[in-house]
Amino acid sequence: MKVKLFFRLANSSFDLPVIPAYNRLPMSLSTNFNPNLITDLQFFLQTAKTPLVIILGPTASGKTAASIKIAKLINGEIISTDSRQLYKGMEIGTESIPENERRNIPHHMIGVTTPDKPLTLAEYKDLTTQKIAEIHTRKKIPMLVGGTGLYISAIIDAYDLPSIPPDKKFREKLEKEAKKNGSKFLHEKLQKIDPAAAATIHPNNLPYIIRALEINHITGRNKKTAKSKSPYDIFIIGMDQPRAKLYERINNRVNLQIEKGLVDEVKKLLAAGYKEYLPAMSSLGVKEIIPYIEGEKSLGECVEILQKNTRHYAKRQMTWFRRYDNVRWISPDKL
Repeated sequence: MKVKLFFRLANSSFDLPVIPAYNRLPMSLSTNFNPNLITDLQFFLQTAKTPLVIILGPTASGKTAASIKIAKLINGEIISTDSRQLYKGMEIGTESIPENERRNIPHHMIGVTTPDKPLTLAEYKDLTTQKIAEIHTRKKIPMLVGGTGLYISAIIDAYDLPSIPPDKKFREKLEKEAKKNGSKFLHEKLQKIDPAAAATIHPNNLPYIIRALEINHITGRNKKTAKSKSPYDIFIIGMDQPRAKLYERINNRVNLQIEKGLVDEVKKLLAAGYKEYLPAMSSLGVKEIIPYIEGEKSLGECVEILQKNTRHYAKRQMTWFRRYDNVRWISPDKL
């Protein structure tokens, strides 16, 4: 996967062009940052025609804090690339940054729909592309921040995504097959007809498996078609945490989510009538808590399962992100 990235030119003696006012890095802020990162960002902003900064990393790696610091530095606006943060009423489980912690940095694509009205990947791409254009018009820097690799790829690789409505009868057929044979059975079917899509979807993620099979059934096309040249100049920063430290952060985050009221948040979602089969309700931080609410497991058991599932999710995220070229991996502590 090739993306365009601008590097610092070591030992270079030529004078860099003057940065346009809206792209100039404020010295009062930049002196507190990693000097190599500052140099690279400065060169990037001087030369990029359609700049797009991306901050990626696994869950609990420090993306949110890093994104606020960098947005302040480069006059940026943040666009979430977390598929779960799209939904209202799931702020604790998805770690959506509260308004009072955004430090006047505009945030987009957070809480834009309800759990019973999921967005397709094509819809997300269209909305996000529009947001990027609006931010450029304001002479600011758009920043994609999040951990859903497929959403990031849809933007930077300019995938031509089929935008088609659901086929209710076909979905019901697949749901019956899954109920009888399990989601892994459908995942194996997907592997045969669209191995690229199957590689990005966990065998237990039934809603995504069904959607990929549905697209192929209706159009004869894969979920992702051939990618085009990216319309953006791209600078990628990756949050690099040692595995042991990342797993510790994940465990602590889950405990904090419980303290903040994750159980009550899930209760409210169920009370609102949202069914467990919805993609939002089967997502991380919701599906693990439901057995406790229904009296099937203790809270301690559910917390341990959520911690384990989150660690596994982080591992899958890193596998995806390692596919990208030219990521500047940096420890959040050394930002």
